[in-house]
Amino acid sequence: MDRSGGRARHSGDLIAALSGRNPARNLHSDVLWELGLAIVSGTYPQGAILPSDSELLERFGVSRTVLREALKTLAAKGLIEARARIGTRVLPRNRWNLFDADVLAWFFELGPDVSFLRSLAEVRIGIEIEAAALAAERCGPDEAAALIGWVDRMAGSETPADFARYDLEFHKAVAEASGNPFMASISALVEMALTAAFTISSPVADPDALAVTVGVHRRIAEAIRDGDPAAARLAMRDAISQGFDRAAGRMETVPGS
Repeated sequence: MDRSGGRARHSGDLIAALSGRNPARNLHSDVLWELGLAIVSGTYPQGAILPSDSELLERFGVSRTVLREALKTLAAKGLIEARARIGTRVLPRNRWNLFDADVLAWFFELGPDVSFLRSLAEVRIGIEIEAAALAAERCGPDEAAALIGWVDRMAGSETPADFARYDLEFHKAVAEASGNPFMASISALVEMALTAAFTISSPVADPDALAVTVGVHRRIAEAIRDGDPAAARLAMRDAISQGFDRAAGRMETVPGS
């Protein structure tokens, strides 16, 4: 088995750690990760035909069943399509499920650039500000109290990892409080954006940045608690924009980023 994907596992493990998941390590997940990363990186470019099953079996040293399951998973994510007498072709990027946690992780593993983070922020703004507004209209006292609780945990965070975890839970709670089940479907997107921000520049190391970040999240929670959709929208937009600006600013000051 080719273990060159050791570095590539880093992002997936980090995302899982922040969300509290315990990722299962097995041959299927290893093959999936390495092939997915190779496709997203362009090692196997769009429109290319993947190596034959026999070549991939020799490369990875796994059973045909394991390989087929990995290929089925990639197909389900929109990355590849098998055709009789042609082979397995890499699909155009516009067919890829960019909301999928693994696909996002593969993009992030390559080293997110400012345009990547900006795209994440734009999609989040397009969705999460409405989630916050709906939460302000629909959530009950217990949900509102839970949001305040996550903000308090953010304020008391001692490590960047704890802060990122509480931040993620806060945004998940807003989606739940919206009462719209489709809002939860963007959890992978939010998770990736927060992981990127955490990795590049956490506010925990900067007391002023921490105060600003906690403050804007408290504004969201209080607007939702007070039933003020307009204020909730504005505060959520500010929270996402500030996170992007902090991460982008850090990337611009670090050589080679």
